[in-house]
Amino acid sequence: MSEERRREIGESEAPVEDELQESFDNTVTEGAERLHRTFRTILVTGVFGGLEVGLGVMAYLAVLHETGDHLLAGIAFSVGLIALYLAHSELFTENFLMPVAAVVAKEGSLKQLGKLWGGTLLANLAGGWVFMWIVMQAFPQWEPTVAESAKHFTDAPFSLQTVALAILGGSTITLMSRMQQGTSSDPAKIVATVIGGFLLAGLQLFHSILDSLLIFGAMQSGAGISYLEWLVWFAYTLLFNMVGGLVLVTALRLVRTKELLAERRREAPRDPDASRGNG
Repeated sequence: MSEERRREIGESEAPVEDELQESFDNTVTEGAERLHRTFRTILVTGVFGGLEVGLGVMAYLAVLHETGDHLLAGIAFSVGLIALYLAHSELFTENFLMPVAAVVAKEGSLKQLGKLWGGTLLANLAGGWVFMWIVMQAFPQWEPTVAESAKHFTDAPFSLQTVALAILGGSTITLMSRMQQGTSSDPAKIVATVIGGFLLAGLQLFHSILDSLLIFGAMQSGAGISYLEWLVWFAYTLLFNMVGGLVLVTALRLVRTKELLAERRREAPRDPDASRGNG
């Protein structure tokens, strides 16, 4: 189909499907809003993000302790991602598609992206650590369950399998964000969130934030895992989460919407930091 014909049959003048343009606009707008937040706001929303993911980990451990079934526990974990979505908090790995698209569209800067990523990551971990301490004090009977869950990650040797699990972890959460931006229906967004939570936790994919909370809980309950062991695991998991989210989902999505990106870049102010304030 020619570009001219596509323009004729679509409601918009863009050379892509109308739904794709709406999704693209939502993605860039949301990404720009995140990039232009103040550092204080980034930290606060990041801490709340860690607390809300911790809520999902608590649900995950409760079901896993009672049933021993990781797939059922994965469905329970989606409670945390639903809370994250409804409370408009931040999870580090959700900040791949939308903010990067905004930077490419010149709606924000690399400096702002670095501030968003760094602040959200540290705040997620801090909020999650505190929440898991409270959980382990409240439910000491879960200690064997959390220890076994944590050691699944920290005892895993660095291999092609663990790299693939981390790549899938990053791509799954980013694709979940993409699905949420592809619809204006809240029930549909929640369905996408449940799918993401089920795949992440139910299949025990390697995810830098989610699994760190399990490891924190195990360390706090005396499972014999050191912070150095966690850090080694965390470093390569974070790297390959980013590869999965940025390469498998974000880059391909940017290629798919290159015409719309070119149009937004032409319309964008020359100094993206000055367009909405430096924050």
